[in-house]
Amino acid sequence: MDPAAGADRGCVVTGAGVGPVCAAAVCAGAAAWLIGGRDGDLRRARLMLAGGAVDPEASPTLWERLLSTARGRLGREWLCVPVAVLLAVLAASVLPLAMGAVAVPLVRRRLRAGVRRRERERRADEVIALCGAVAGELRAGRQPGQALFAAAAGTGGLGSSEADVMAAARFGGDVPEALRRAAREPGADGLVGVAACWRVAVDGGAGLAAGLDRLEGALRAERDQREDLRAQLAGAWATVALLALLPVAGLLIGSALGAGPLLVLLHTPAGLGCLLAGGLLEGAGLFWARRIVRRGEGA
Repeated sequence: MDPAAGADRGCVVTGAGVGPVCAAAVCAGAAAWLIGGRDGDLRRARLMLAGGAVDPEASPTLWERLLSTARGRLGREWLCVPVAVLLAVLAASVLPLAMGAVAVPLVRRRLRAGVRRRERERRADEVIALCGAVAGELRAGRQPGQALFAAAAGTGGLGSSEADVMAAARFGGDVPEALRRAAREPGADGLVGVAACWRVAVDGGAGLAAGLDRLEGALRAERDQREDLRAQLAGAWATVALLALLPVAGLLIGSALGAGPLLVLLHTPAGLGCLLAGGLLEGAGLFWARRIVRRGEGA
């Protein structure tokens, strides 16, 4: 065998192997960068390495500002892009790129739904705190308007409608109607009960503090019941996640055994057919499982 030819073949093999490795490294770095924190990680690292000699309040460098701006514009849904690039390089196909492009808006929608849910829960907790704070201020001897003003400033339970409610309470406006308008915000449904207590106390002379105490207890009980139901359904959600990861586990096992499942799925007609059928079955299974869990949550 010609040594030069053998060396050439070795160079070709080495060059071919470097491509996927470099792509994987770049994708992993991009993923780690996107996952990383957004609050000055580079400055904190420099502080640790310098033994605290750097001023933590120093203005960020141009590179740090660029990184912060990019991270602020790129959400976690963009992690689909480096994963799709990695799969495209390993499978030598553009189909993973198309799938990654489709996955980005779907993942973004899912993440935003989670953010909205957490915002609703935080808002509901603020309303509960508002009820307890107003009741406490009333028992301390304050007038209803003053009590509402002090409680809202301490709890933020009125949200973006705080100015309207405070104006109604201070200048003799319709406070219950302002509270009902504030209750239209997500998670602020409990303010409808506050408006009803306020109306009854003004029109009928009933104790506002006692009514708010009962309302606070009812809202806390509802929140505890919701959390208990969520804990009971955690196992069902774990099953849904396991069903979603089973195909990925199969691909990893096949790759470890040297079967090359990605090459079969993306470069043969039978593989493309199996990929399409498997994707449809996977989507149908996840949809059905999620529907069952959602029904349990609704009940």
